[in-house]
Amino acid sequence: MSIRHFQNVLVLAPHTDDGEFGCGGTMARLIESGVTVTYAAFSTAAKSVPEGFPKDVLKHEVRAATSLLGIDEAHLKVYDFEVRTFPQMRQEILEEMIVLQQDLKPDCVMMPALIDLHQDHKTIAEEGLRAFKRTTVLAYEIPWNNLNFSHQAYVRLEKHHVDKKVGALACYESQGHRNYTNEDYIRNLALTRGIDVGLDFAEVFEVYRWIL
Repeated sequence: MSIRHFQNVLVLAPHTDDGEFGCGGTMARLIESGVTVTYAAFSTAAKSVPEGFPKDVLKHEVRAATSLLGIDEAHLKVYDFEVRTFPQMRQEILEEMIVLQQDLKPDCVMMPALIDLHQDHKTIAEEGLRAFKRTTVLAYEIPWNNLNFSHQAYVRLEKHHVDKKVGALACYESQGHRNYTNEDYIRNLALTRGIDVGLDFAEVFEVYRWIL
């Protein structure tokens, strides 16, 4: 099946940069194919911003990163839920997702995995399945948080898609101290997932619901 099967994709990111890491290459490929992609980040993680950066820096960095992938600013939604409090805010998060569902009517939603160890990621996955229960739902890979991630669907990427993913993540200068932003790691993960299925590069997803 061609990726053009989708016309309107919504990416749910618990924090700014999660979506770029989990499916940045796929977003670049979708947009290149004419698919509308909306990116919803639920926290700018102001409490986790390192010293030396303004507390709102991630609002600007996510705008730059998604723009580099080709996402129009009108299709960027940034919420202000406090980092590491999502389990206590799940009803409010669900209500925002329901608004997204009603406004966008996406035919595919990409989000973290249900088995993600981070409490915010897990909450987005659980409430995402509730809000988009009649929609194709794919979970993207965050390797350091996923103990048992099932490799069920692979999206073929070309080198220029991986380049865009690397470039998007490089926009997050405030997160440069985190080892998962290492360019070699990002490229090697795409290479590894590609080799898994005989491709040059790929990103992998768990399939929670597939509507044909």
